[in-house]
Amino acid sequence: MSEKSSTKSDVWSGRFSEPVDELVQRYTASVTFDKRMAAFDIQGSLAHAEMLCAQKIISTQDLADIMRGLKQISEEIANDSFDWQIALEDVHMNIERRLTDLIGDAGKRLHTGRSRNDQVATDIRLYMRSAIDDIDHLLHRLCESLLNLAEKHFDTILPGFTHMQVAQPVTFGHHLLAYAEMFNRDIERLRDCRKRVNRLPLGAAALAGTTFPIDRERVAKTLEFEEVCRNSLDAVSDRDFAIEFCADAALIMTHISRMSEELIIWMSPRVGFIDIADRFCTGSSIMPQKKNPDVPELARGKTGRVNGHLIGLLMLMKGQPLAYNKDNQEDKEPLFDTVDTVSDTLRIFADMVSAITVKPEMMRQAAFQGYATATDLADYLVKKGLPFRDAHEAVARAVRFCVEKGCDLSEMTLEQMREFSNLIESDVMEILTLEGSVKARDHIGGTAPLQVKNAIANMRERLGL
Repeated sequence: MSEKSSTKSDVWSGRFSEPVDELVQRYTASVTFDKRMAAFDIQGSLAHAEMLCAQKIISTQDLADIMRGLKQISEEIANDSFDWQIALEDVHMNIERRLTDLIGDAGKRLHTGRSRNDQVATDIRLYMRSAIDDIDHLLHRLCESLLNLAEKHFDTILPGFTHMQVAQPVTFGHHLLAYAEMFNRDIERLRDCRKRVNRLPLGAAALAGTTFPIDRERVAKTLEFEEVCRNSLDAVSDRDFAIEFCADAALIMTHISRMSEELIIWMSPRVGFIDIADRFCTGSSIMPQKKNPDVPELARGKTGRVNGHLIGLLMLMKGQPLAYNKDNQEDKEPLFDTVDTVSDTLRIFADMVSAITVKPEMMRQAAFQGYATATDLADYLVKKGLPFRDAHEAVARAVRFCVEKGCDLSEMTLEQMREFSNLIESDVMEILTLEGSVKARDHIGGTAPLQVKNAIANMRERLGL
């Protein structure tokens, strides 16, 4: 969208001796994808026109005509009757040409004091601000779904894993809260990113500012920007905010992908912890018994797509000198696709999590595998006065004994346990139960059911739910 670009348009045809090749037109045009910013382009143009009038750069009649023309264009776009022309290259020139057709010279005066360079930078920021607000809402919805499910299963026990091996018992509610924490951090990051998105480039013009007596602060206030970009060169060429958003989006999708991996494992008949509602799954073209977790599988795959967009934008910007370059036209498709992918994924996941069927008995049975209460036994011995490393060794020998006998620690007799430490007494049986194990971790961040309830309430408060 550079000021140096050329098309058949008579907007700049005076400089050229021949029209642009038709293939070049298609290659350089962006209107097929940047027209999604039309509403934001019109919003920015209205604020710009109002400022021009207030500064007596255009007349009140010009402003009235511009407002009338842009209103009609908005209606035409809304009802899909607007004639988008590839020869006009982008959303900005398409709207400006139609405005001039509707209102004459007043339409030609709208571009006074601005360039497509600062115009597109403003449009993208308006679009991004809106997208961030929408994604913020969707993250809240997903967190609410997780909290609702966690509330139902604050004391449902399943095995916790490290290295994909059974480690210690935890509650399912506690496990779900881990993802709520991740998505809450995503909300925090997006809100921080929004501050840097919400700065007005308009007024920087092509790269050096403008000779007209514009009032940038007025436009910023009208468009609800928190401040103006302070350097005209940076204002038109900065895409840091888009890269930062894509980095935040990549983290959102990474968290989605981690959860997807667990949902896929949990749904497997070999594990059977949960069932995902049929409407989020598909079958097989050849195996009639299959129920495939397509949504989490596809989300896991789409994470790579979003991560790729982040790398693409970093590569796009790494070699660009100041100020605007045509390369920057390549920022929009990955940015738009990132917004669409993240938004659709969050929307689906909020609904899918709400429809998960939990199988507590399968979780409980799995928690008995892998000697999940071994750490509790070691802690018990430490509280009896045995140094931790000695307690660790004693319990490790007890586990080896159980492996050989094919039994759980809780199934050993007191006499058998005392073979490994004479500090063990009858009160050991309580701490070797699954309920005793999780209940004992009764502190902030712990998996005790009471702490899970408190954590859910705390998260609801933090999210304003």
